[in-house]
Amino acid sequence: MKYIVIVPDGMADNPIPALGGKTPLEAARRTNMDFLAKNGSVGVVRTIPEGMAAGSDVGNMSLLGYDPRKYLAGRAALEAASMDLQLSLDEVAFRTNLVTIFDNVMEDYSAGHIKTKEAAVLVEELNKSLSTKDIRFVAGKSYRHLAVIKSSDPQNYLKLKTTPPHDILGKEIGAFLPKGMHSEDIIKLMEQSKEVLKSHPINQVRIDLKENPANMIWLWGQGVKPTLPSFKEKYGLDGGIISAVDLVNGIGKTIGLEIIKVPGITGYYDTNYLGKAEYALSALKKKDFVFIHIEAPDEAGHNGDIRAKIEAIEQIDKNIVGTILNHFSETDDVRIMVLPDHQTPIELRTHTDKPVGVVLWGKNIPHDGGEEFTEKSAEEKELRFDNGEDLMNYFTKKHL
Repeated sequence: MKYIVIVPDGMADNPIPALGGKTPLEAARRTNMDFLAKNGSVGVVRTIPEGMAAGSDVGNMSLLGYDPRKYLAGRAALEAASMDLQLSLDEVAFRTNLVTIFDNVMEDYSAGHIKTKEAAVLVEELNKSLSTKDIRFVAGKSYRHLAVIKSSDPQNYLKLKTTPPHDILGKEIGAFLPKGMHSEDIIKLMEQSKEVLKSHPINQVRIDLKENPANMIWLWGQGVKPTLPSFKEKYGLDGGIISAVDLVNGIGKTIGLEIIKVPGITGYYDTNYLGKAEYALSALKKKDFVFIHIEAPDEAGHNGDIRAKIEAIEQIDKNIVGTILNHFSETDDVRIMVLPDHQTPIELRTHTDKPVGVVLWGKNIPHDGGEEFTEKSAEEKELRFDNGEDLMNYFTKKHL
Protein backbone atom coordinates (compact mmCIF):
# COMPACT_ATOMS: atom_id res chain seq x y z
CA MET A 1 0.00 0.00 0.00
CA LYS A 2 1.18 3.52 -0.84
CA TYR A 3 0.13 6.41 1.40
CA ILE A 4 0.20 10.05 0.25
CA VAL A 5 -0.59 13.04 2.47
CA ILE A 6 -0.96 16.43 0.74
CA VAL A 7 -0.92 19.46 3.05
CA PRO A 8 -1.91 22.87 1.62
CA ASP A 9 -0.68 24.83 4.64
CA GLY A 10 -3.28 27.24 6.02
CA MET A 11 -5.77 26.52 3.19
CA ALA A 12 -8.84 26.49 5.46
CA ASP A 13 -10.59 29.84 5.80
CA ASN A 14 -13.81 31.61 6.71
CA PRO A 15 -16.48 33.01 4.35
CA ILE A 16 -15.29 36.25 2.74
CA PRO A 17 -17.76 39.02 1.74
CA ALA A 18 -15.66 39.93 -1.31
CA LEU A 19 -16.19 36.36 -2.56
CA GLY A 20 -19.95 36.49 -2.02
CA GLY A 21 -19.69 34.67 1.28
CA LYS A 22 -17.50 31.89 -0.09
CA THR A 23 -14.16 30.76 1.28
CA PRO A 24 -11.11 30.70 -1.04
CA LEU A 25 -11.44 26.90 -1.20
CA GLU A 26 -15.10 27.19 -2.22
CA ALA A 27 -14.23 29.84 -4.82
CA ALA A 28 -11.33 27.86 -6.31
CA ARG A 29 -11.45 25.30 -9.12
CA ARG A 30 -10.86 22.05 -7.25
CA THR A 31 -11.73 19.33 -9.77
CA ASN A 32 -9.39 16.75 -8.28
CA MET A 33 -10.12 17.37 -4.61
CA ASP A 34 -13.82 17.07 -5.43
CA PHE A 35 -13.13 13.79 -7.23
CA LEU A 36 -11.56 12.48 -4.02
CA ALA A 37 -14.66 13.59 -2.10
CA LYS A 38 -17.07 12.02 -4.62
CA ASN A 39 -15.26 8.70 -4.35
CA GLY A 40 -14.01 8.79 -0.77
CA SER A 41 -14.75 10.26 2.64
CA VAL A 42 -14.81 13.79 4.01
CA GLY A 43 -14.62 14.80 7.66
CA VAL A 44 -13.07 17.05 10.26
CA VAL A 45 -9.95 16.77 12.42
CA ARG A 46 -8.64 18.86 15.31
CA THR A 47 -4.99 19.43 14.45
CA ILE A 48 -4.30 21.96 17.23
CA PRO A 49 -4.82 20.53 20.74
CA GLU A 50 -6.83 22.73 23.04
CA GLY A 51 -4.66 25.29 24.78
CA MET A 52 -1.75 25.08 22.33
CA ALA A 53 -0.73 27.86 19.95
CA ALA A 54 -1.96 27.34 16.39
CA GLY A 55 1.49 27.11 14.84
CA SER A 56 2.70 25.09 11.88
CA ASP A 57 4.96 23.16 14.24
CA VAL A 58 1.95 21.96 16.24
CA GLY A 59 -0.24 21.41 13.17
CA ASN A 60 2.23 19.46 11.05
CA MET A 61 3.50 17.35 13.94
CA SER A 62 -0.12 16.48 14.61
CA LEU A 63 -0.77 15.59 10.95
CA LEU A 64 2.25 13.27 10.97
CA GLY A 65 0.60 11.38 13.80
CA TYR A 66 2.49 12.70 16.83
CA ASP A 67 0.85 14.34 19.84
CA PRO A 68 2.49 17.78 20.10
CA ARG A 69 1.51 17.98 23.78
CA LYS A 70 3.90 15.10 24.35
CA TYR A 71 6.64 15.66 21.80
CA LEU A 72 6.93 19.35 20.93
CA ALA A 73 10.21 20.78 22.26
CA GLY A 74 10.10 24.07 20.38
CA ARG A 75 9.81 25.10 16.75
CA ALA A 76 13.35 26.37 16.21
CA ALA A 77 14.91 23.08 17.33
CA LEU A 78 12.99 21.28 14.59
CA GLU A 79 14.22 23.79 12.04
CA ALA A 80 17.76 23.16 13.28
CA ALA A 81 17.33 19.44 12.63
CA SER A 82 16.32 20.17 9.04
CA MET A 83 19.49 22.23 8.57
CA ASP A 84 21.68 19.37 9.88
CA LEU A 85 22.44 21.51 12.91
CA GLN A 86 22.94 19.22 15.88
CA LEU A 87 22.00 21.07 19.04
CA SER A 88 23.94 20.08 22.13
CA LEU A 89 22.21 19.59 25.46
CA ASP A 90 23.40 23.02 26.63
CA GLU A 91 21.97 24.91 23.64
CA VAL A 92 18.64 26.50 22.79
CA ALA A 93 17.68 27.62 19.29
CA PHE A 94 15.48 30.61 18.45
CA ARG A 95 13.70 31.12 15.14
CA THR A 96 15.15 34.37 13.83
CA ASN A 97 13.09 36.26 11.26
CA LEU A 98 14.51 39.06 9.18
CA VAL A 99 11.70 41.60 9.53
CA THR A 100 10.82 45.15 8.53
CA ILE A 101 10.09 47.61 11.34
CA PHE A 102 8.95 51.19 10.68
CA ASP A 103 8.20 53.58 13.55
CA ASN A 104 8.28 50.64 15.96
CA VAL A 105 5.52 48.87 13.99
CA MET A 106 5.81 45.35 12.51
CA GLU A 107 5.36 46.18 8.84
CA ASP A 108 6.56 42.89 7.34
CA TYR A 109 7.40 39.57 9.02
CA SER A 110 9.50 38.48 6.00
CA ALA A 111 11.34 41.63 4.87
CA GLY A 112 9.60 41.40 1.52
CA HIS A 113 10.27 37.65 1.31
CA ILE A 114 13.93 38.50 0.97
CA LYS A 115 15.92 36.20 -1.30
CA THR A 116 18.07 33.55 0.36
CA LYS A 117 21.34 34.87 -1.11
CA GLU A 118 20.72 38.38 0.21
CA ALA A 119 19.66 37.03 3.58
CA ALA A 120 22.79 34.88 3.89
CA VAL A 121 24.97 37.98 3.56
CA LEU A 122 23.01 39.76 6.28
CA VAL A 123 23.22 36.76 8.62
CA GLU A 124 26.98 36.64 8.04
CA GLU A 125 27.16 40.30 9.05
CA LEU A 126 25.14 39.55 12.20
CA ASN A 127 27.67 36.87 13.09
CA LYS A 128 30.57 39.24 12.59
CA SER A 129 29.01 41.94 14.73
CA LEU A 130 26.95 40.17 17.39
CA SER A 131 28.16 36.58 17.84
CA THR A 132 30.04 35.61 21.01
CA LYS A 133 31.30 32.36 22.50
CA ASP A 134 27.69 31.72 23.59
CA ILE A 135 25.69 33.17 20.65
CA ARG A 136 25.80 32.36 16.96
CA PHE A 137 23.51 32.85 13.97
CA VAL A 138 22.79 30.18 11.35
CA ALA A 139 21.48 31.12 7.92
CA GLY A 140 18.39 29.36 6.64
CA LYS A 141 16.12 30.22 3.70
CA SER A 142 14.63 33.57 2.75
CA TYR A 143 13.62 35.34 5.97
CA ARG A 144 13.81 32.22 8.19
CA HIS A 145 17.03 31.81 10.22
CA LEU A 146 18.25 30.66 13.63
CA ALA A 147 20.05 32.05 16.65
CA VAL A 148 21.71 29.43 18.85
CA ILE A 149 22.49 30.27 22.48
CA LYS A 150 24.58 28.26 24.92
CA SER A 151 23.26 28.15 28.47
CA SER A 152 23.83 26.27 31.70
CA ASP A 153 20.08 25.70 31.79
CA PRO A 154 18.53 25.93 28.30
CA GLN A 155 15.18 24.73 29.65
CA ASN A 156 14.75 28.14 31.30
CA TYR A 157 14.54 29.73 27.85
CA LEU A 158 11.49 27.59 27.09
CA LYS A 159 9.61 29.55 29.75
CA LEU A 160 10.04 32.77 27.77
CA LYS A 161 6.88 34.12 26.18
CA THR A 162 7.65 34.99 22.56
CA THR A 163 5.33 36.04 19.74
CA PRO A 164 5.42 35.06 16.04
CA PRO A 165 5.96 38.21 13.97
CA HIS A 166 3.27 37.22 11.49
CA ASP A 167 0.75 37.50 14.34
CA ILE A 168 1.43 41.21 14.94
CA LEU A 169 1.43 42.76 11.48
CA GLY A 170 0.63 46.46 11.65
CA LYS A 171 1.02 46.56 15.43
CA GLU A 172 3.53 48.31 17.66
CA ILE A 173 6.09 45.75 18.75
CA GLY A 174 6.60 46.96 22.34
CA ALA A 175 3.82 44.89 23.83
CA PHE A 176 4.98 41.75 22.03
CA LEU A 177 8.67 41.67 22.91
CA PRO A 178 9.88 38.57 24.80
CA LYS A 179 8.78 38.34 28.43
CA GLY A 180 10.19 36.27 31.28
CA MET A 181 13.55 34.86 32.28
CA HIS A 182 16.41 36.00 29.99
CA SER A 183 14.06 38.34 28.10
CA GLU A 184 16.34 41.33 28.62
CA ASP A 185 19.21 39.56 26.86
CA ILE A 186 17.02 38.54 23.92
CA ILE A 187 15.54 42.02 23.53
CA LYS A 188 19.04 43.52 23.66
CA LEU A 189 20.14 41.22 20.83
CA MET A 190 17.13 42.24 18.73
CA GLU A 191 17.81 45.93 19.38
CA GLN A 192 21.50 45.56 18.53
CA SER A 193 20.56 44.01 15.18
CA LYS A 194 18.97 47.30 14.10
CA GLU A 195 22.35 49.06 14.15
CA VAL A 196 24.00 46.22 12.23
CA LEU A 197 21.36 46.02 9.53
CA LYS A 198 20.11 49.54 8.94
CA SER A 199 23.12 50.78 6.95
CA HIS A 200 24.06 47.54 5.24
CA PRO A 201 24.46 47.96 1.45
CA ILE A 202 21.89 45.22 0.75
CA ASN A 203 19.25 47.16 2.66
CA GLN A 204 20.23 50.42 1.01
CA VAL A 205 19.68 48.80 -2.38
CA ARG A 206 16.36 47.32 -1.22
CA ILE A 207 15.18 50.76 -0.13
CA ASP A 208 16.27 52.27 -3.47
CA LEU A 209 14.24 49.57 -5.25
CA LYS A 210 11.27 50.31 -2.96
CA GLU A 211 11.56 46.87 -1.37
CA ASN A 212 11.14 46.31 2.35
CA PRO A 213 14.51 46.35 4.11
CA ALA A 214 15.51 43.63 6.56
CA ASN A 215 16.18 46.15 9.32
CA MET A 216 15.75 44.02 12.45
CA ILE A 217 15.77 40.42 13.65
CA TRP A 218 12.83 38.98 15.59
CA LEU A 219 13.48 36.02 17.90
CA TRP A 220 10.71 33.57 18.77
CA GLY A 221 9.71 29.88 18.75
CA GLN A 222 12.65 28.76 20.91
CA GLY A 223 13.35 25.07 21.39
CA VAL A 224 15.79 22.45 22.63
CA LYS A 225 16.92 19.19 21.04
CA PRO A 226 13.80 17.06 20.33
CA THR A 227 13.39 13.31 20.84
CA LEU A 228 10.65 11.46 18.94
CA PRO A 229 10.11 7.81 17.99
CA SER A 230 10.64 7.10 14.30
CA PHE A 231 7.71 7.06 11.89
CA LYS A 232 8.63 3.53 10.85
CA GLU A 233 8.65 2.39 14.47
CA LYS A 234 5.28 4.06 15.13
CA TYR A 235 3.42 3.27 11.89
CA GLY A 236 5.49 0.57 10.20
CA LEU A 237 6.11 2.65 7.07
CA ASP A 238 9.25 3.86 5.33
CA GLY A 239 8.67 7.37 4.04
CA GLY A 240 9.80 10.74 2.78
CA ILE A 241 8.82 14.37 3.14
CA ILE A 242 8.68 17.20 0.59
CA SER A 243 8.64 20.81 1.78
CA ALA A 244 10.47 24.08 1.22
CA VAL A 245 10.07 24.93 4.90
CA ASP A 246 12.84 23.98 7.33
CA LEU A 247 10.36 23.50 10.16
CA VAL A 248 8.39 20.82 8.31
CA ASN A 249 11.52 19.10 7.04
CA GLY A 250 12.90 19.19 10.57
CA ILE A 251 9.90 17.31 11.93
CA GLY A 252 10.32 14.77 9.13
CA LYS A 253 14.03 14.33 9.71
CA THR A 254 13.55 13.94 13.46
CA ILE A 255 11.13 11.05 12.90
CA GLY A 256 13.30 9.37 10.28
CA LEU A 257 11.60 10.46 7.06
CA GLU A 258 13.89 11.20 4.13
CA ILE A 259 13.92 14.85 3.06
CA ILE A 260 13.22 14.71 -0.68
CA LYS A 261 14.82 17.71 -2.36
CA VAL A 262 12.89 19.17 -5.28
CA PRO A 263 14.39 21.83 -7.58
CA GLY A 264 12.57 25.14 -7.63
CA ILE A 265 10.53 24.85 -4.44
CA THR A 266 10.45 28.18 -2.61
CA GLY A 267 7.88 28.13 0.19
CA TYR A 268 6.02 30.89 -1.64
CA TYR A 269 3.53 31.44 -4.47
CA ASP A 270 6.14 30.68 -7.14
CA THR A 271 7.04 27.21 -5.87
CA ASN A 272 7.44 24.22 -8.19
CA TYR A 273 4.04 22.58 -7.64
CA LEU A 274 4.38 20.01 -10.42
CA GLY A 275 7.87 19.07 -9.31
CA LYS A 276 6.60 18.19 -5.84
CA ALA A 277 4.14 15.71 -7.32
CA GLU A 278 6.67 14.21 -9.74
CA TYR A 279 9.31 13.72 -7.07
CA ALA A 280 6.72 12.23 -4.71
CA LEU A 281 5.72 9.67 -7.33
CA SER A 282 9.36 8.82 -7.96
CA ALA A 283 9.97 8.34 -4.23
CA LEU A 284 6.97 6.01 -3.96
CA LYS A 285 8.71 3.50 -6.22
CA LYS A 286 10.76 2.57 -3.16
CA LYS A 287 8.89 4.11 -0.24
CA ASP A 288 5.51 3.41 1.37
CA PHE A 289 4.63 6.92 2.49
CA VAL A 290 5.16 10.50 1.32
CA PHE A 291 4.12 13.75 2.99
CA ILE A 292 3.85 16.74 0.63
CA HIS A 293 3.68 20.17 2.26
CA ILE A 294 2.87 23.36 0.33
CA GLU A 295 3.36 26.70 2.10
CA ALA A 296 1.78 29.04 -0.49
CA PRO A 297 -1.83 29.19 0.85
CA ASP A 298 -0.52 30.06 4.32
CA GLU A 299 1.65 32.87 2.96
CA ALA A 300 -1.36 34.24 1.05
CA GLY A 301 -3.42 34.12 4.24
CA HIS A 302 -0.77 36.04 6.17
CA ASN A 303 -0.57 38.57 3.36
CA GLY A 304 -4.36 38.96 3.23
CA ASP A 305 -4.20 38.16 -0.49
CA ILE A 306 -7.45 36.53 -1.61
CA ARG A 307 -6.47 36.11 -5.25
CA ALA A 308 -3.11 34.52 -4.38
CA LYS A 309 -4.76 32.08 -2.00
CA ILE A 310 -7.27 30.94 -4.60
CA GLU A 311 -4.55 30.59 -7.22
CA ALA A 312 -2.37 28.56 -4.84
CA ILE A 313 -5.27 26.20 -4.08
CA GLU A 314 -5.92 25.76 -7.81
CA GLN A 315 -2.25 25.04 -8.49
CA ILE A 316 -2.24 22.42 -5.75
CA ASP A 317 -5.44 20.84 -7.06
CA LYS A 318 -4.24 20.68 -10.66
CA ASN A 319 -0.51 20.06 -10.42
CA ILE A 320 -0.19 18.08 -7.21
CA VAL A 321 -3.47 16.32 -6.44
CA GLY A 322 -4.29 15.88 -10.14
CA THR A 323 -0.84 14.63 -11.15
CA ILE A 324 -0.77 12.07 -8.36
CA LEU A 325 -4.38 11.00 -8.86
CA ASN A 326 -3.85 10.46 -12.59
CA HIS A 327 -0.96 8.13 -11.83
CA PHE A 328 -3.17 5.63 -10.01
CA SER A 329 -6.39 3.77 -10.64
CA GLU A 330 -9.12 3.01 -8.13
CA THR A 331 -7.97 -0.60 -7.94
CA ASP A 332 -4.39 0.24 -6.95
CA ASP A 333 -3.15 -0.22 -3.41
CA VAL A 334 -3.00 3.48 -2.65
CA ARG A 335 -4.56 6.00 -0.31
CA ILE A 336 -4.52 9.80 -0.63
CA MET A 337 -5.34 12.29 2.09
CA VAL A 338 -5.61 16.08 1.60
CA LEU A 339 -5.96 18.58 4.46
CA PRO A 340 -4.41 21.76 5.87
CA ASP A 341 -2.51 21.87 9.14
CA HIS A 342 -4.63 24.78 10.42
CA GLN A 343 -6.71 27.73 9.27
CA THR A 344 -5.06 30.96 8.11
CA PRO A 345 -8.08 33.19 7.46
CA ILE A 346 -7.64 36.12 5.09
CA GLU A 347 -9.53 38.44 7.45
CA LEU A 348 -7.29 37.61 10.44
CA ARG A 349 -3.96 37.13 8.61
CA THR A 350 -2.87 34.63 11.25
CA HIS A 351 -3.56 31.05 12.31
CA THR A 352 -6.54 29.78 14.28
CA ASP A 353 -7.02 26.55 16.22
CA LYS A 354 -10.38 25.69 14.63
CA PRO A 355 -10.69 22.07 13.38
CA VAL A 356 -10.10 21.65 9.64
CA GLY A 357 -11.60 19.54 6.88
CA VAL A 358 -9.98 16.40 5.51
CA VAL A 359 -10.69 14.27 2.44
CA LEU A 360 -9.55 10.65 2.12
CA TRP A 361 -9.62 8.42 -0.97
CA GLY A 362 -8.28 5.05 -1.99
CA LYS A 363 -8.17 1.37 -1.15
CA ASN A 364 -10.85 0.36 1.38
CA ILE A 365 -11.85 3.96 2.12
CA PRO A 366 -15.67 4.10 1.91
CA HIS A 367 -17.63 6.69 -0.04
CA ASP A 368 -19.80 8.71 2.32
CA GLY A 369 -22.07 10.25 -0.31
CA GLY A 370 -20.23 13.57 -0.49
CA GLU A 371 -19.91 15.61 -3.68
CA GLU A 372 -17.23 18.19 -2.88
CA PHE A 373 -14.40 19.10 -0.54
CA THR A 374 -14.98 22.43 1.21
CA GLU A 375 -14.98 23.61 4.79
CA LYS A 376 -18.79 23.47 4.84
CA SER A 377 -19.07 19.98 3.32
CA ALA A 378 -16.53 18.67 5.84
CA GLU A 379 -18.46 20.13 8.76
CA GLU A 380 -21.64 18.42 7.55
CA LYS A 381 -20.13 14.94 7.63
CA GLU A 382 -20.06 12.53 10.56
CA LEU A 383 -16.40 11.53 10.24
CA ARG A 384 -14.58 13.15 13.18
CA PHE A 385 -11.07 12.87 14.60
CA ASP A 386 -10.12 14.41 17.93
CA ASN A 387 -6.45 14.64 17.00
CA GLY A 388 -3.95 13.99 14.24
CA GLU A 389 -2.71 10.76 15.79
CA ASP A 390 -6.16 9.20 15.54
CA LEU A 391 -6.40 10.36 11.93
CA MET A 392 -3.01 8.90 10.97
CA ASN A 393 -3.90 5.62 12.67
CA TYR A 394 -7.13 5.51 10.65
CA PHE A 395 -5.43 6.47 7.39
CA THR A 396 -2.65 3.88 7.67
CA LYS A 397 -4.73 1.05 9.10
CA LYS A 398 -4.45 -1.95 6.82
CA HIS A 399 -8.14 -2.82 6.97
CA LEU A 400 -10.72 -0.10 7.53
